[in-house]
Amino acid sequence: MPLGHVFLSEVLGTSMLTLLGCGVVANVVLKGTKGHAGGFLMITWGWGIAVFSGVYVAAASGAHLNPAVTLGLLANGRAEYAPGVAVDPASTLAYLVGEVAGAFLGAVVCWLAYKQHFDHEENPAMKLGTFSTGPAIGSAPWNLLTEIIGTFVLVLVVLSFGGTPSGLGPLAVALLVVGIGVSLGGPTGYAINPARDLGPRIAHAILPIRGKGPSNWRYSWIPIVGPTVGGVAAGHVALWTPGVLASVVH
Repeated sequence: MPLGHVFLSEVLGTSMLTLLGCGVVANVVLKGTKGHAGGFLMITWGWGIAVFSGVYVAAASGAHLNPAVTLGLLANGRAEYAPGVAVDPASTLAYLVGEVAGAFLGAVVCWLAYKQHFDHEENPAMKLGTFSTGPAIGSAPWNLLTEIIGTFVLVLVVLSFGGTPSGLGPLAVALLVVGIGVSLGGPTGYAINPARDLGPRIAHAILPIRGKGPSNWRYSWIPIVGPTVGGVAAGHVALWTPGVLASVVH
């Protein structure tokens, strides 16, 4: 598969992911929407559907949609990121850039869909919360650990069941994301994806959003570093987990 096709596939899939994911957050938190105050459970299910949709759109490239998944596969020593896509520096870059670019574009389209509600929302924190994650209790070490754990679960399960999200099956990945959200998402809002947080945060910073306030770049490293560490750790653990399980069984 040409790397241009890989890049475009990841851009489109990750755009769908953040359009629907950021969209459900906007529907819940912005003033005057039909889904206002729908609650965290509505958000987690919305993100699950967002992943479900993004996986289908980006099926051709293996639907990573997440640098933590890409780097987890790299750490796992896979020969291919998807059928016909060899693991090498050029393909790795195509995935990573495509994921961040797609996340940015999806957030921009979400803003366009909710433009009037962004204009009428008075609280800058609600506007930023539509785009990017933030902690319930601010503590860098603990927030970082939460993101590492959540992403470790995501990538380890993905690698255990199929190598890439498309191998797992779109519904299975969606349910996994919902499960992580309701189980581990409370402390930080469960970014578990560097692109999902970075792309929309950049969009928040540059879009002409009325009364938006700062983009909280001070926190932004946590949803990048945490998921990256968690994804790479899961890739390494998945190398020896089957052997450990086999030895226990026998």
